[in-house]
Amino acid sequence: MYMARFGACLLALALPLMSAACGNSTPPPRVGTDITGAMPSLEFHMTRANDGAEVSAKDYRGKIVLVYFGFTNCPDVCPLTLANLAEAVRKLGPKAKDVDILFVTVDPDRDTLPILKEYAAAFSPEMVGLRGTKNAIAVLARRYRVAYDVTPAKGNHPYTVNHSSAVFFFDEKGHARIVSTQTDDTQAIAANIEGLLP
Repeated sequence: MYMARFGACLLALALPLMSAACGNSTPPPRVGTDITGAMPSLEFHMTRANDGAEVSAKDYRGKIVLVYFGFTNCPDVCPLTLANLAEAVRKLGPKAKDVDILFVTVDPDRDTLPILKEYAAAFSPEMVGLRGTKNAIAVLARRYRVAYDVTPAKGNHPYTVNHSSAVFFFDEKGHARIVSTQTDDTQAIAANIEGLLP
């Protein structure tokens, strides 16, 4: 029910964009929905897996930031999404230095800092693993209406983690600009990022 309402909201936001795209010029391919002014700016306080430093959103001002929530034991969606994002950033060439991909774990009990560091590094030098307290993760997820659920193993029930698959794009000032649940078209993702570069 929650995901259906969220999808309907995204569709409603997308309709004006589709009509606005009907002009004489052909814009570069884009994916996702424009959420400028519809979502709050990037705000968090977490631990960066790469170096163990306590960081906040202010540490990423001046860069284009992509935020994705997931977990390292994810068998399919997370690695595919992160690989696509890494490929899109690589397409930017030298401009990649102005982009960071923040991978926020929703499974901090299993995703320790060393595990997150190794996992993120396997995809891209621009990828940063972030780990916080369960409360900090919940607060950040609620801020962007990200649904997730972690159920520890009990009896015959295995350890399970469910999460939504949205990627959020923030501009250099930390303003939320785009959300996308599709990352297969890496050229379009790269165009999204390039369109946000100052």
